[in-house]
Amino acid sequence: MNSELLPTDRVVEKTDEDSVGVGWPSWRLEPMASVLRMVRLVGPTDVTVLVLGETGVGKEMVAQALHRASPRQTGPFVKINCAAMPYELLESELFGYERGAFTGAERRKLGRFERADRGTIFLDEIGEMAQPLQAKLLHVLQDGTFSRLGGNEEVRADVRIIAATNRELRALVERGGFREDLYYRLCVVNIRLPALRDRPDEIPVLIRQFLDTFALRDGRPRPRPSAETMERLLRHRWPGNVRELENVIRQVVLLGEDAEVLDRLLMAPPLTRPSGPRDAAAIAPPPPAPGSAPSDAEELGLAAVAERARQGAERQAIERGLIIARWRRTDVARVLKISYRTLLRKMREYGLGQ
Repeated sequence: MNSELLPTDRVVEKTDEDSVGVGWPSWRLEPMASVLRMVRLVGPTDVTVLVLGETGVGKEMVAQALHRASPRQTGPFVKINCAAMPYELLESELFGYERGAFTGAERRKLGRFERADRGTIFLDEIGEMAQPLQAKLLHVLQDGTFSRLGGNEEVRADVRIIAATNRELRALVERGGFREDLYYRLCVVNIRLPALRDRPDEIPVLIRQFLDTFALRDGRPRPRPSAETMERLLRHRWPGNVRELENVIRQVVLLGEDAEVLDRLLMAPPLTRPSGPRDAAAIAPPPPAPGSAPSDAEELGLAAVAERARQGAERQAIERGLIIARWRRTDVARVLKISYRTLLRKMREYGLGQ
């Protein structure tokens, strides 16, 4: 590939691995090279960018690249996940609040927009934002000003906005779920990231880099996957995209690559990713076969075995729900009939953070 199409030195060499991801070298391959070309063209501007793609394809990596390719690279890069908190909390996180704005507000708090002044704010999962908050965001996009909760003072912040979503915003607008005027404000330039299954040439590159990274990070010998293992990894559809591949290789480094480990890691069938969750039966795992019993029942005792089975089924149900619902946590909590707070706690317990 012509070197002029690669990112500038300041984008690559000053990138923080944890915030940008470890899959950068794969971007030198098509079709991700075309994404880099877009980053190179629009990064140095202040244009608002909408990054589109399935969960796990690397949308935050693109946002980080745009920030580091811009004159704002020395300023802050502030991220907020619009699906991770309810409307009231999200509003106070974005715009801050004044002392006394509500019970417990004992002092003024600056919001993410103020903290991102002279930098970039990344609004992840923008499609999940409630409509009343969409109106306030539109006002910020129009004139760069807003008010903190409980205050009348007009606050101005010099911020570049990059938004991302795994939903089709145009269809959401047509259904009345997203403001049309905000959509056109956000979609000045859009960058669509292809799913990993549509970039198969990247998979071996990513596997090698993940193996190197995690072996070094975890202090383990670097595995040398067999031809059979590589074939299985290449055949898998990767419904969770790069993030799923990253998690699988991390576990291969920690647990080994024997057939039992790979069976467990790759057991999930490919998903067609419907637009939303259907019902609890679609998310919940199948019940165990009648009369079956865990092989370690005698060693652990019945209560311990039952608890382990419960946790395994619970984790599988939540993980399946997150994938089916495209990580819309509020939908998953509703279908599983648990509170949003309980869902977040269980996601932390089972290591299901996005």
